[in-house]
Amino acid sequence: MSTFAVVAPLVALIDDDEHSARLLHKTLTAQGDLAVQHLGGGTIGGERLHALLQAPASSWPDLVVVDLKANSRANTEFAEQHHAMLDAKGIPLVVMCRPIPRKDREVLHRAGASGVFFRQPERDAYRREAAGLLNFLARQPRPDMVGM
Repeated sequence: MSTFAVVAPLVALIDDDEHSARLLHKTLTAQGDLAVQHLGGGTIGGERLHALLQAPASSWPDLVVVDLKANSRANTEFAEQHHAMLDAKGIPLVVMCRPIPRKDREVLHRAGASGVFFRQPERDAYRREAAGLLNFLARQPRPDMVGM
């Protein structure tokens, strides 16, 4: 008889606001069986992400969520800097931001974001957006399941 260990998906969170990071962590873990690791914001978060990706593949995140508020281009710049490394490892990067028009979402997609989700001020709307993020994660092919 074979025994398989089921490992909860790992979400790496790059967020430069501690309160926002705690809220997203709490909301995601309340909705699904997953682990969320807050790596910090901006430069520090990028360095920690890079170090995490140097470890064995079993410790890599299944998804990277970027929610930077330092300036209007912070999410775009992070995606531009890190998407190639994440793509090479089969890890999607998504952005969480304030609601923005389609043309601005397209900029994020061109920068390397696989998805764009919106921060919502109303609690139930925020939960629905987090549920959408988990649905996005569930639909992603797992590299270990497809022979990568």
